[in-house]
Amino acid sequence: MRQRVVLKLGGSSLQDPQTLQAVIGAVRGFLQFDYSVVVVHGGGPLINQALTAKGITWQFINGQRQTTPEMMSVIEEVLAHQVNQSLVNDLNGAGIPAVGISGAENNTLFCQQASRELGQVGKVIAVNTHWIERLLQASGTVVPVIAPIGIGAGGDKYNINADWAAAKLATALGAKKLIFLTDQKGILDPQGQVIESADLQFLDGLVTQKVVTGGMQTKVLTVMDALRNGVGQVRVMSGRDSLTGLWSDRVGTNAYV
Repeated sequence: MRQRVVLKLGGSSLQDPQTLQAVIGAVRGFLQFDYSVVVVHGGGPLINQALTAKGITWQFINGQRQTTPEMMSVIEEVLAHQVNQSLVNDLNGAGIPAVGISGAENNTLFCQQASRELGQVGKVIAVNTHWIERLLQASGTVVPVIAPIGIGAGGDKYNINADWAAAKLATALGAKKLIFLTDQKGILDPQGQVIESADLQFLDGLVTQKVVTGGMQTKVLTVMDALRNGVGQVRVMSGRDSLTGLWSDRVGTNAYV
């Protein structure tokens, strides 16, 4: 069986043509090295635009978007349809076969409410990999592209932080690598310099000492979760560096147990 890599692509990267081409090149490179590739995407900037167009205001709590039922329908439309289909089209146009999946389909990302304060933000409690496995096993070169929408026991849809979705999928799929492609060069120290390598203890210190906050704090927590649950290597790097990072472990932050 091919080894697996999960790439999490941040929403800001999707709007930068140069970054998108680098990511497509990285996907092609992993396929050529006989990896199976799964892509999980965000879509924050486009969600912001769609909510603003509808006159809906929002706030972030510890790096996660507080989500109301009214917002949820907009978020699902943006993530599961607009962003997902656009990314699938970009990959297909580059000669890479890709299939879009919403995490709400087939209970792929089964959730419960993360907290009453966050509203319809989901905490992933189970991952059904059946549909993804079928795609990967039918042909190791098909790339599943997954939108971070979850579903609960009552059929309610949930907004899932894409970093958490990627970490839970990487664990469930037995991925060897999980790579977060962001708009930063990696995890940064208090002086703003990239931390080249970090073990679990060091990462825990970044959180408890509040060196990382907001969205990066959430990302570090997901990195730690993936490492503790069997993912061999987790990296955080700029999407623009994704093709370079395919060849060198000295790009971005390399996290390990």
